[in-house]
Amino acid sequence: MTTMQTFPDIEPTALADSDKVLANLTLAVPGVTRTFDVHDPATGRTIAQVPDFDVQQALAAVARADEAGRSWAATTTRHRADILRAWYDLIRSNSEIIALLITREMGKPLAEARAEVSYGADFVRWYAEEAVRPAGNLRDAPTGGARLLTRRAPVGLSVLITPWNFPLAMATRKIAPALAAGCPVVIKPAPNTPLTTIFAVQLAVAAGVPEDLVQVVTTTDAPAFSTAVLSDPRVRKVSFTGSTAVGKVLLHLAADNVLKSSMELGGNAPLLVFDDADLERAVEGAFAAKMRNGGQSCIAANRILVQDGIADAFVDALADRLAAVRVGHGLAPGVDLGPVIDHRAVSRLSGLVEDATRRGAHLLTGGSAPSHPGSFFEPTLLDHVPADADLARTEIFGPVAAIQRFSHQDQAVTRANDTEYGLAGYVFTENLDRAFNVADQLATGLVGINQGVPSNAAAPFGGVKQSGLGREGGQEGLEEYEEIRYYNLSLRPTS
Repeated sequence: MTTMQTFPDIEPTALADSDKVLANLTLAVPGVTRTFDVHDPATGRTIAQVPDFDVQQALAAVARADEAGRSWAATTTRHRADILRAWYDLIRSNSEIIALLITREMGKPLAEARAEVSYGADFVRWYAEEAVRPAGNLRDAPTGGARLLTRRAPVGLSVLITPWNFPLAMATRKIAPALAAGCPVVIKPAPNTPLTTIFAVQLAVAAGVPEDLVQVVTTTDAPAFSTAVLSDPRVRKVSFTGSTAVGKVLLHLAADNVLKSSMELGGNAPLLVFDDADLERAVEGAFAAKMRNGGQSCIAANRILVQDGIADAFVDALADRLAAVRVGHGLAPGVDLGPVIDHRAVSRLSGLVEDATRRGAHLLTGGSAPSHPGSFFEPTLLDHVPADADLARTEIFGPVAAIQRFSHQDQAVTRANDTEYGLAGYVFTENLDRAFNVADQLATGLVGINQGVPSNAAAPFGGVKQSGLGREGGQEGLEEYEEIRYYNLSLRPTS
């Protein structure tokens, strides 16, 4: 079992730069006097205080967005596209500021935060380009005498609820298509990580988005916010990224008002490594799928299923890869893995590892939390994890890799699909026939084939089963903020 490396010192310049960014943030909201603290998960220290909206203040934000949205829906698609493109340019030119905010409030290493800025900006650029290509259709009535026309119109005021793990990308992935479609927005970021969203929306306003069109509501009372706002008749759409349990509650609330709903929910992603896989490629892909963002991703590889013939070599290579991981504050040079989001996550991960070892799993590396004021957990590898262990049944959301072994393809696919979730899956094989055959059999919304980071702004992201409804990204992501209007044009015979 490996031991935790000594934590490297934070780069003083990076710390000073991030402190300056935090000091320069405009956080106050007129009329909202209550605040709550935002913490750096790597130190536990308070780094900012943000407004804590109550229900009436949240409903006032709904009213402001609704009023601004009436004129926005009437703008041309070119106008909206130009503003989105200007927002993209501002995100790129402020990328280092945003990356520092992400690292301080969420904890991920600065290199990963920079990658998130690039990824999050891609959604804004994509929907700037998609905005000028609205879909429509013209067809003849089968009975003759009419032309049938369809066009897409903005669905209306959209409530967006985002998680803490990708504070920029999860915001832009929702805001950009909503604005492109012509919808006003009320966005509630997670209370752990509101700063990135606040700054990103300020950049949107600087780019030309009308000031009241995108309302950021920060609150510590998510249930009261959701109940009140989703009951408001001005709201026509809800988009949520988070746990399946919370998603079900929101769907019940949305049903009362018959709201269009997008739900990107929990995952339990299987990653299948076959004997004919390229070993180095599979190890690097599994490492990326498991350890990116410290494993705190809904598409993180939860169950790594490895065929018997390659299993020993794969496990040894992955153990070596994890042993080289450098843990520490995201602003420290050379750090590969930052903290998990809070101490509750540390306790939950410890419990999952204990349950697995009690059931017979072999702990090869890590497995515990270091003595440090931040919320850190060691990069951990377990082999021979039983299928009934909690690690194999629930979303891990941390830097814990759980290996199961299989003998043949059908067994692997059966195990992979033995879950109520269906967000992402991964297949590593050099056999193209096997790659597509297995991918077709996986009950997931997306599949990474010989790679561990399948997300792309140009592609639809979403799950099946209890992993959600709807898609984000691609052309499909724009359609989530539109509704179809149909016109029947009667034609009289002429002579």
